[in-house]
Amino acid sequence: MTVYRIDPLSDPRWAEFLLAHPKASIFHTPGWLACLRETYGYEPFVLTTSPPGTALTNGLPFCRIKSWLTGERLVSVPFADHCDPLFDRVEDFYSVLEQAARGLGGSSRKHVEIRPLDSTVLDAAGLSGNAGFHEGRTFRIHLLDLKPSLDNLLRSCDKNSVQRRLRRADREGLTYEEGTSPALLKKFFDLQVMTRRRHVVPPQPILWFRHLIETLGEQVKIRVVSTGEIPIASILTLTYKRSVIYKYGCSDAKYNNLAGTVFLFWKTIQEAKERGADVFDMGRSDLDNPGLINFKSNWGTPDIPLTYWRFPAPSPAPAPGRARAKMVGSYLLARLPDSLLILLGRTLYKHAG
Repeated sequence: MTVYRIDPLSDPRWAEFLLAHPKASIFHTPGWLACLRETYGYEPFVLTTSPPGTALTNGLPFCRIKSWLTGERLVSVPFADHCDPLFDRVEDFYSVLEQAARGLGGSSRKHVEIRPLDSTVLDAAGLSGNAGFHEGRTFRIHLLDLKPSLDNLLRSCDKNSVQRRLRRADREGLTYEEGTSPALLKKFFDLQVMTRRRHVVPPQPILWFRHLIETLGEQVKIRVVSTGEIPIASILTLTYKRSVIYKYGCSDAKYNNLAGTVFLFWKTIQEAKERGADVFDMGRSDLDNPGLINFKSNWGTPDIPLTYWRFPAPSPAPAPGRARAKMVGSYLLARLPDSLLILLGRTLYKHAG
């Protein structure tokens, strides 16, 4: 079966196809792919079995990442929590995967990664046996069904971790702002640097967030909650069709007792209901972050496995020496001044995808 490569940024068929497909997400869109290209220099393309000059019936976007540090690879797609393959026929899907794998060459530093939201629809045994893909990184994802009433949604939340803390936030008289102004972006990014330092990783460059705002427009919203004049928590959300996606969150740990992040999540849920959204996608969580998994589960969401797939098979777990080097690196990162931590993020994230 012939596989064709198209440019999703210039071929209008791709955006039209996404609007009609029920599994399309913000991470498939030309806007997200354009931000990846402009910020990190990745090369976006879509593989499809639909011939030129015909309406698209399937497709899977990729970005080619060329890195001397982490190797060359095709990822569908970088910095996305998930990106479902949009296929009705498994034969078409396997043809696209085979084409992607053939384009790698033989280097051990090259691989293809796909990030399906629902692996069960891919026939996991067939994906491994027929296409040569293997299970890679695993996470948890939490999707809140917004169809129940607000009262029912609130009642389904944990009484202590959500309901009681919302009452606390209300008593504190926290102030709320939303939008995409430079002032709000600065408040968000300052809290982002603070939070990423706490997690001992550099922040993504502010240019990434600027590109999201410039390219995606009203689909991006920064939400900030403050006590007095002090910003204490912020989240960045995305919207696409009938979904609202929590993508980035940050806070000042000194004020965690004021429940700023809980307040922001509830405000987002209220607004999502008002605009007719069906799902609040709370994003992926690492398995070694049980606190984040519990926080999202406390909103009454199911704890859903999220598995990425790779060709060829992922390498074995890192040797003890690499683990020790990671500990040393974390120790040094925690002590860098903000300016160097931000510079490190600008330098390294293009290799991370």
